[in-house]
Amino acid sequence: MDREPALDPWSHPQLLTALAGRDWGAVFRAYRKVTGLSQTKIGELVGLAQPDVSDIERGRRQVTSGEVQARIVAGLGAPSQRDTPGPTAPVPGLILPGPGPDEELLARVASVVDSRTRVDAPTLDWLDRLLAEHRRAEDVIGSRPLVDVMRQQLRTVVDLYGSARGPLADRVVRLASEHAQFLAWMAQDQDQTAAALAWYDRSHEWALEAGNADMAATTLNMKAHQAWSKGHATRCVRLAEASRWSAPGTSLGVQGMATQMAARGHALNGEAKEAHRLLDEAQETMSQAAEHPEDQPSWMYFYDENWFRLQRGMATLHLRDWRSAVDQLTVGLAAMPDEYRRDKAWFRACLAHALAGAGESTQAVAVATASVPDAAAVGRPHSWNELHTTASLLMRRSPTQGRHLVDALREFD
Repeated sequence: MDREPALDPWSHPQLLTALAGRDWGAVFRAYRKVTGLSQTKIGELVGLAQPDVSDIERGRRQVTSGEVQARIVAGLGAPSQRDTPGPTAPVPGLILPGPGPDEELLARVASVVDSRTRVDAPTLDWLDRLLAEHRRAEDVIGSRPLVDVMRQQLRTVVDLYGSARGPLADRVVRLASEHAQFLAWMAQDQDQTAAALAWYDRSHEWALEAGNADMAATTLNMKAHQAWSKGHATRCVRLAEASRWSAPGTSLGVQGMATQMAARGHALNGEAKEAHRLLDEAQETMSQAAEHPEDQPSWMYFYDENWFRLQRGMATLHLRDWRSAVDQLTVGLAAMPDEYRRDKAWFRACLAHALAGAGESTQAVAVATASVPDAAAVGRPHSWNELHTTASLLMRRSPTQGRHLVDALREFD
């Protein structure tokens, strides 16, 4: 009987990205995630002791030796680095190419712009509504079509500052902060790490200038989310805790969001007791916030009891409590509105992963393949990577089912 061919771990986008960035800790984490190998086995392949592998994964040790890097590449069977894009050269300050804040915008922020545009409350009200509509549009069509639109809209907001006075000037700065945060999120959604961090820093500074504690805390929490998405559990926890305590006076919704983010960081580290404790605390806080929705910031329109259920599902997925993750994600997805197209693709990919972990291979493939078109259209790279991870898990546990998902993914790769 012919055996199904094994899935090449280096076909996984997350692993290739880590190799391209020479992030050896991320390489180890992603390789273990894809193959299911232990740190001890990884060490045997590359000639390192298990504690050394652990330290590299956690960022406690940097791989600077060319000889060690060569052993890692050879031991893990990595493709030639000539076939992978090299890391982007560092650039000074926040003046980043492409999607980051540009020099002209920063010059306008740093000086008073000679603007003849009339600033009044109705204009700012309109810009508030426009931002809210763009946030909801991004749920449906994804971030890519909106980036240029939002960059131009931010320029419009910044240009208003020169003629704004008193409370109107505070509102302009607050609006600028919220636009920058949205641009940061869209860069993060496209896995443009440097640009996202630059926009989060810009948003945080403007939030502090405007006295907007909720946005200042949110930018730190979103940085925690970015760390979580990269597998940096400890950094995720630290940034989430900074979000909780560094900006007094934040709303209950923002506090609850930061608490569940810290819980997910602990779950990513395998710290089940602390993760569950913080999840329970976050659920209580979010329940209190739901009693006064008018007190929560506008950008948290999506965050309700069902959304929290989905976050808990992701945390239990990290802890490999497969059945609990399946239950939470299934219920949460059933209640999620269809307009959240991008997020539905992500949580369906997570559900497929949980089903595969629970040994329900047939159902895992059904959920995964149904989500492939949306994951390809509006869910790259995060949903797409999660589907590849699910395919890798299925190939180890149920090769025939895994091959069905691999074939479905290849149609869109």
